[in-house]
This record gives sequence, structure tokens and C-alpha cells, in this order.
Amino acid sequence: MKGVILAGGTGSRLYPLTKVTNKHLLPVYNRPMICYPIETLIAAGIKEILIVSGRGHAGHFLELLGSGTDLGVKFTYEIQEKAGGIAQALGLAEDFVDGDNVTVILGDNIFQDNIMDDARDFKQGARVFLKEVLEAQRFGVAELEDGKVIDIEEKPAVPKTNFAVTGLYIYDSEVFEIIRTLKPSGRGELEITDVNNYYIKKKSMEYRILNGFWSDAGTYESLLRAGMLVRQHMQNKSVEVLLRAELPVP
Repeated sequence: MKGVILAGGTGSRLYPLTKVTNKHLLPVYNRPMICYPIETLIAAGIKEILIVSGRGHAGHFLELLGSGTDLGVKFTYEIQEKAGGIAQALGLAEDFVDGDNVTVILGDNIFQDNIMDDARDFKQGARVFLKEVLEAQRFGVAELEDGKVIDIEEKPAVPKTNFAVTGLYIYDSEVFEIIRTLKPSGRGELEITDVNNYYIKKKSMEYRILNGFWSDAGTYESLLRAGMLVRQHMQNKSVEVLLRAELPVP
């Protein structure tokens, strides 16, 4: 299993914070944003990770992360020459993946759940990770029936469910053949929702509903929320460690 982090884009919704750096290098509580998706992949047991970024700040990622040796992984870097959508960015990873299965995570998505079992057990097809949310119309929304995903609709005005498709996906190597068949959407991009719906039509799409928190961090509000969620999680873990500690008897 290979890992791919998509960290391109212009970060226009976070301007002027992104005037001099990539949004995925902005702080979320006490670490740069991209450290969280890296942590998710490492916790899943993935050792080879490709980071796809835009041209302007690619060197910043290299300066921050290096080769990955310090983390016990190997980082590879790829440049997305211009913003062409999530699927287009993923297509740049074909040589890196080299026929293997791949876990893909958006660089501005932060997850609490550990997906080691998902990465270990995955064989073929595709798997998406869903989270029940209050404002589903802001996301791609999965329609479920008899334990299966039967459709994903991007930002529907009237969502059929409250299950948002998060920025975390597992695919087999066929994903690259699928990407080559895609046509740009109305906004001129290759959409990951089209990739997912292709797998759905083939009846080879699986899903898992996340239990822990999830947030993107691509707007002022979600960046703030992500930081608060991480802070709360770290505080809870500290309390848990204290409660489990074996204190000396006086």
C-alpha cells in the first residue's frame, strides 16, 4: 500500500494567509497542517508517501519534511503544474504507485480515526470514509442502500443523507485508468466524485463510517475549528494518561 497526500491548490479561500506560503503549511494548533495527514498514513503502517504540491511553495515542503528518514518513512515529491482538480492531481501519482493499492488523503483534512485495518485488509476496488454532519450540502454526499453506496452527489441543495464523503480514499491501481477517461466538470477540473461514482457503477465501492472527529481546514472557520478539535483531543489524551498512570503510594 502506497500513500498519496494531495497538497496543491491556490488556497484562495485562506488569502492573505496563503500569500507567501501553501495553505497546507499553515499551523493547526501546534503543528503545520500537513503533519496531520502524514500522521494518519504513518499510523496506518504506510511507509512510502508521495506529496503532490503546486509549484510556488514546493521547496517549503522539502525544507520542512526532508526525505522522511526522521519519521521512518520515505517521502517523494511531485509538482502539479496548475490546479486541475483532485483527480488530476492524483493522476500524477501513477508512476509512484506502480500497480500497488493507494491510500489518498487531502492535505487539509484532519482525522482522529486510525485506518490501519482498512489499509491492511483492502484488496481491490475503492473505499470511501464517511462522516455524519449537520450541513451535508457543503460536501459530496453519499446515498446508502442495503449497506452499499449507490450514489455520491457533489454539494446537493437537498442532501439525501447526512453522510459526507471525507477527503480520505483507498483505491486499487485501476483508479489511474479511470482518471484517463474523465472529462472536466463545469469548473474545468477532473472531479474525484466522478472517480468514486465510476467505482459505484461497477459495484466495487465500499465505505466506512468514521467514529472520531474529522475536519477540513481550507477556510478561516474550518481552520479554527480544526485547531480547536486537535487541542481538545490532545487535552483529553493527557487526562487519560494521567488517569491510567500508576502513582506511587505515599
